[in-house]
Amino acid sequence: MPNLAKLQIAFKNTYVRVGAVMLLALIVWMAFFRGDVAQDTSPIVLSQNISEITALAAKKDQLDYLMVAKPLSESPRYIFKFKGASELHVVKVPSTSHLSLEREVLLKNAIPYSIAKDDYLASHKAVLLDEGENSAAAQTTAFLKRHAFDILLIALIIYALKFGIPGMGMNTSVITPDKLKGSMDDLIGMEDIKQEVLHLEDMIRNRAEYKSHNIDKPFNVMLTGPAGTGKTKLVGYLAKKLNVPLIQASGSALESGFVGGGSKALNALYRKACAKGSCIIFLDEAQTLFMPRGRGEKKWEDDTANTLLGLLDGVKSDKGAGVIWVVASNFDDASSEMDEAMLRRFSVKINFRLPNKAERGALLKSFLSHKKEGLVDWNDLDLGQVAEMTANLSPALLETVVERASMISIQEKTIINTDLMFRAFERATLGLTDRATTAEKHKQRERVALHELGHFFMQIDPYLRQGMSLEQVKEKSHLLKISTESVSKIGALGYVLNSGDDVSLRTLEELEQDVIQLYGGVAAEELFYGARGISVGSQNDIEKATKMLNLMVNRLSMYSRSKIDYTQLGRDSSGEQSIRQVEAKSDELYSYTLGAIHDYKAMIESIKDTLLDQYVLSKDAIFALLEERRELLMAHISGPHLKLCEGAAV
Repeated sequence: MPNLAKLQIAFKNTYVRVGAVMLLALIVWMAFFRGDVAQDTSPIVLSQNISEITALAAKKDQLDYLMVAKPLSESPRYIFKFKGASELHVVKVPSTSHLSLEREVLLKNAIPYSIAKDDYLASHKAVLLDEGENSAAAQTTAFLKRHAFDILLIALIIYALKFGIPGMGMNTSVITPDKLKGSMDDLIGMEDIKQEVLHLEDMIRNRAEYKSHNIDKPFNVMLTGPAGTGKTKLVGYLAKKLNVPLIQASGSALESGFVGGGSKALNALYRKACAKGSCIIFLDEAQTLFMPRGRGEKKWEDDTANTLLGLLDGVKSDKGAGVIWVVASNFDDASSEMDEAMLRRFSVKINFRLPNKAERGALLKSFLSHKKEGLVDWNDLDLGQVAEMTANLSPALLETVVERASMISIQEKTIINTDLMFRAFERATLGLTDRATTAEKHKQRERVALHELGHFFMQIDPYLRQGMSLEQVKEKSHLLKISTESVSKIGALGYVLNSGDDVSLRTLEELEQDVIQLYGGVAAEELFYGARGISVGSQNDIEKATKMLNLMVNRLSMYSRSKIDYTQLGRDSSGEQSIRQVEAKSDELYSYTLGAIHDYKAMIESIKDTLLDQYVLSKDAIFALLEERRELLMAHISGPHLKLCEGAAV
């Protein structure tokens, strides 16, 4: 309750300041226009209608009195009141008209009148004095009336620059330890990361011991790694374990849009943390703060980063001794350039990674175990197979796959098994598939089937040429399914779905095989339709192959004795030579692909009709077809192994 009361008071104080400014502006506005408002509510009736004076001849018996104010001025005023009436009439007339009215109306009809005295004028000067006699005040009033809105706007801008605008500043949330859910045990696998966090906890709990080793500075912590790997959850677990509040904010909220806004927001965040005593400040998605400073001509763009550097550098006073800064970024200094001064401020860096196969299996089991009993068929669920197909997925995406499986289970009133998890994975990664788009386009579907089968056979080609059995090839293959259904999300009329590979350190041989597999589709089209029959459906494959060849030839110099990154040298003069090198290697790999795919022509024709009839072939189904046609398959690949050039310079 005390914390809630403080938040309520802070909320009220912020809006009290805004309310005070608005009220002051309203008072000023009303003061500027009080004369105009008075016309509707005051008993004084203002007019410039001369006929009201000429009409007095017929009403002179009803007159209570008549006065003329400043008859020698440029704008004399006739002031009169009728008997029994509350209104005081004031008629403003030009000086030339006054002379005629005085002679032809007042004197001619013997209407008594007097000249208004100074004391009377002083008490009614707002309506009776001529503008010329108080020109400075009149001009000031007129100016204020004309620019009242501008003055109000300027006042609000000044307030916003000084105090910020509620709802448009940095959105922060203070979470007390009792409100934080979960624990460190919920972080499945990731034992290396959990060990780092335990070390961090020990450093924070035993600061005195670390101080004896001359470690007497704030423990600024940097968390890096792909999105969805649990960085945010881990900070919550740490705050709960240390029993300290967590102040959470987004790094993107520091981009306020006006000069100094980010710095002001950071300082306000720090003051809030100091008021809490011991607490954790968590800046999520803070990668922009780590970019090297001085990138642009606008020097104030670095103000926010400079302010953060100062706050991270050390405790300015004892009140901030318990503040721990934790920032999270989806990038690290190995994958992108970062400011060295900023990196030095972090004594602890924890790098998150994607889960491996065993950890994915454990995560999937944990997510599925939270389902109601009976909704998961554990006897028909191969978590190892599901873990294999979900390679390179983060824990957050794995949870999405499980939730998608639950949705399909509810909609189809079935239980979750391996097949349903496979469909959920496909829906979560590819999106919706559609047969109606290509159902009546037989020629297009035939081309798509040949194209996708070309990809598949070039994937298993090296294993078959090594003499492996079909059982061994199936074990090695990453194929999940071949489909001739359209996918609107990626604009494809068919696809080959493969499981990922946890190993990211690809060798030259593996990279070449990746390019060959990409070329398998276009080579199959050329095999069946000729060189002029290749369709635009190969565009995406060729784009990917080009990027990989550029990586191999220019960035990794895999075909040169000089192991340098040529793209760093700005080789403008040798640009054509670089293109020729990529073209030569592409020609070599595509020629190999075209020769290899020819050996599978009979098998592709044999399987094509089954794929067109069923739309989709699973890994089990296609290898069953290969087993049935084993003799036909082996008859065409029993010749000598097609060998690529051995790492020679291109």
